[in-house]
Amino acid sequence: MSVVSPNTSRPALPSAASGPLRPSAVGAQSARQTTVHRGILALFVWCSMAVAATVACGADVLERRASWQAYNVETMSRMLRSSLDELGTVPERMDQASDEFISAIEKEDTDPLDALVATIRVIVPSVEKLVSSTQKSLDSLAAAGASIDPNTSAYGEIESLPKTMRMSVRTWLGRELVRNRLYDEALPVIAEVDPTESIDPAAVLFYRGACYHAMLMKKEALADLRRLLENEDDCPVRFSRTATMMVADIKPLKEDSLDEISRIMTDVTRRLDLGRSDEEVKKREQEIIDKLTKLIDKIEEQQQQQQQSSSGQGGQGGQGAPMNDSQAGGASGKGDVDPKKMKDRDGWGNLPPAERNEALQQISRDLPTHYREAIEAYFRKLATEGQ
Repeated sequence: MSVVSPNTSRPALPSAASGPLRPSAVGAQSARQTTVHRGILALFVWCSMAVAATVACGADVLERRASWQAYNVETMSRMLRSSLDELGTVPERMDQASDEFISAIEKEDTDPLDALVATIRVIVPSVEKLVSSTQKSLDSLAAAGASIDPNTSAYGEIESLPKTMRMSVRTWLGRELVRNRLYDEALPVIAEVDPTESIDPAAVLFYRGACYHAMLMKKEALADLRRLLENEDDCPVRFSRTATMMVADIKPLKEDSLDEISRIMTDVTRRLDLGRSDEEVKKREQEIIDKLTKLIDKIEEQQQQQQQSSSGQGGQGGQGAPMNDSQAGGASGKGDVDPKKMKDRDGWGNLPPAERNEALQQISRDLPTHYREAIEAYFRKLATEGQ
């Protein structure tokens, strides 16, 4: 007999007094509980999969960020053995070479690149020939770098080596050239080296980045140096600290700025110190003259505009227009240097001392001290050479 609530026409829920639930009601309740349990289980599985995917994604990101890693001694030894095996070296000789290589690094604390070159030069004639040629003089080192050129016979000998050995030898030679400021010779040697194929990836990125930095190749320098800093844990401290400073140094470099002109002057001085007086030096010298002329013309134009603005407001007691942001701070010189005198390199040496000093003062007037000193030192050098 059903009970009807006085306030609603819906049947009342069964009570304990009304007797046990019918089988159909028990089945419905069990089905509901099963559905709930399955939903909770599905939600747990979905969350677990999401967490796993997030972890995997994070691992992939970290792996992408670290595009290189340092190799331990055992891995470098295997790379050496693999290269020697490609050359057809007998097993006994490979074992001996591997032992010598490991001993040099672990017992004598030898640099891995030096240890590798010292080990293979007695086995591979082309490496012995290359290394021997670098030890005679600075000029012979430069010649060794220039020999890694498709038009030379030495190029074929080095290029025929197994890839890991070839990349490592190029890394070693590029490093030696960069250390001796022979950047022009170093770049062709190390530019195409794959860091992951060399036994010392950090050395590839550091010395190539340093080479680009010295040659004012901003984009290339930042690419290599930033890639090096992706994995500071595997990077020697001296590399990471110097690379950080080089990035901070070249990042703000702007074309046609006083900073760039000063750096080009430094590069010309380096070339002259190395005894270089070729077409590249003359080209760089002319580039300096052109950039200085352009900069002086720009400053002169800005000053003329400022003077015109001041004259227009002078009758009203105005103070003149504010300085343009691009104008060299504090510049008050006339800027009336004759470009014809600047474009003739030998003309600087032929100018009377009074006129030469006046021209130098006009160029460097009111510039920051280090720029002024660099400009004056550079033109004094040109004047001396002209005489």
